[in-house]
Parts: sequence; C-alpha cells; structure tokens
Amino acid sequence: MDKHEIRMKVWRSMEESNIAMFPRPVYNRIPSFKGADNAASKLRNTSIYRRASVVKVNPDSPQRYVRYYALTDGKLVIMPTPRLKGGFLVLDPGKIPGKLYSRASTIRGAFQLGVELPANELVVRTRRIDLIVEGSVAVDVYGGRLGKGEGYGDKEYEMLSKQGLVTSCTPIATTVHDIQVSMEKLPQESHDVKIGLIATPTKHFVTEYGEMQELKCSFNYL
Repeated sequence: MDKHEIRMKVWRSMEESNIAMFPRPVYNRIPSFKGADNAASKLRNTSIYRRASVVKVNPDSPQRYVRYYALTDGKLVIMPTPRLKGGFLVLDPGKIPGKLYSRASTIRGAFQLGVELPANELVVRTRRIDLIVEGSVAVDVYGGRLGKGEGYGDKEYEMLSKQGLVTSCTPIATTVHDIQVSMEKLPQESHDVKIGLIATPTKHFVTEYGEMQELKCSFNYL
C-alpha cells in the first residue's frame, strides 16, 4: 500500500473499532485515541523524557497530555502553531500559574498563556531542544512514521535544524495507539523524520532507528 492507503486504513480502523476520540471523525487528522493519557505516562517514565529540559511537542489533541505533563514537570515546552501559521509558541512553566497548566496544554490556552516567536528567535529562549514528540497517523518498529500527509513535522524539524536547535542526535518520540504501530516497514522518503521511541497505552519501546541513534549519540531512550 502507498502512504495514502495506509493512512486511510488506520483512520478507518480507529473509527470502526471506536478507538478514536474527539475531534471526530479522525480522517485527515493526527488521530486522538482512547488511552492517549496512558501513552503520555509511558513516555513520561523514560529516561530520555526525564533528562529533557526543553521539549518540542506537536499541537495535536492526542499529545495534549504530553504537553501537560511536561509543564507539570517543569520543562519548557515549544509548540508549533497549527499549520505553522504563526511560528512557535513557548510555554514556560515558571511563568504560568500551576492551576493553568491544563489550559496551557490546549491549543487555545497555549495562544493565551504562551509567547509566540518565529523559529529564528527561539535561540533567545533556549540553545537546544532536548526531546521532540511527534504526532503520528502510523509508525513502524523500524522508526518509520507517517503524519497526516501535509509534511509539517518535517518542515518544523528542518526549520529548527537550521537554527541549530536540533541535530541528528536529538531524540524523537511519538505517542500513538497500539493499532497505529506496524510490524512492516512503512513507505518513507529521504526527508521523512524518523522515530526513535514509541509509547502506546500498553507499552513503550525503542525502534530500530532509535537503537542506532543510541549507539551513535551515546544516550539511552529507556
């Protein structure tokens, strides 16, 4: 199957099995799913998350829990604006009252409580990003990832790379439902961002790409 067929299969499976959560239907979205909070908790328990001070998290619904936990744990959160219409939002837990972390983890709340900056000004706030968390439609155990097909995750990575905020050694994780994980390789292009760690509601594990990245960069995901 090509990329579109795989996306359609995943979206359809999530809808038909009632795994999908609001906003529905999940077609053409990074799908929200039952257990997204548990997947975020699995990620939270990894050493690569615990060591991170600055976390870039996509703005989609299923990763809201990742953004909330990161703020709760005192991490600076970098969130791209939807479709990159306004650059990036910086959420500083030291400047947001704790009782508002839940609101700040939503898209609307992030605009209200965060600071919006273009990519070339992020270096003023931080010299590096320690962990990237991507939203995904489908991933495989080798590190392949499919987003919703518009390429924003790859564009964001390229922009941040040009500013020196991320490198080939920056850990990249995703939170998805188990049904979104493929044991077979997904079709990939040379510019596609690869995933090193996958967290689901039931488990978390390092991909084949993540294992190679660990050896190259001398760190441990788990």
